[in-house]
Amino acid sequence: MKIAVACDPAGVVLKEAVMETLKELGAEATYFGIHDEDTTRDYPVFALRAAKAVANGEFDRGIVICGTGVGISMAANKVKGIRCCCCSDYYSAKMTRAHNDANMLAIGGRVIAPETAKVLVEVFMTTEFEGGRHQRRVDQITAIENGQELE
Repeated sequence: MKIAVACDPAGVVLKEAVMETLKELGAEATYFGIHDEDTTRDYPVFALRAAKAVANGEFDRGIVICGTGVGISMAANKVKGIRCCCCSDYYSAKMTRAHNDANMLAIGGRVIAPETAKVLVEVFMTTEFEGGRHQRRVDQITAIENGQELE
């Protein structure tokens, strides 16, 4: 599985934990972020790079990191075809895959520790989408993205 990873300056603190976990899981990870804490660099740039790579099919999933995970997830979700969820706990990371077929995970370098990041990445990577009634809901999310009305 190919994974796009990106972070802003506040996310650099989790980068190594994420990359290490992906390697342990046998994933091929490509990094689209920065390597320092230069605060003149903004998270939308890195979110866009990773999200476009996932949306166009070059990568199977993506993981993005900023201070809280919130801003970078909002930016990633502006790319058509992206379902990015900001998670800080195991249950949310598991359910975003199982029920929402999320293709990107966002986490926060100022919110969780590297050990928690490893757990979230592992559950995000190993949880399969359940389909069934959840597919109908994912289809509705896609319809909204395409400007359609829902009943």
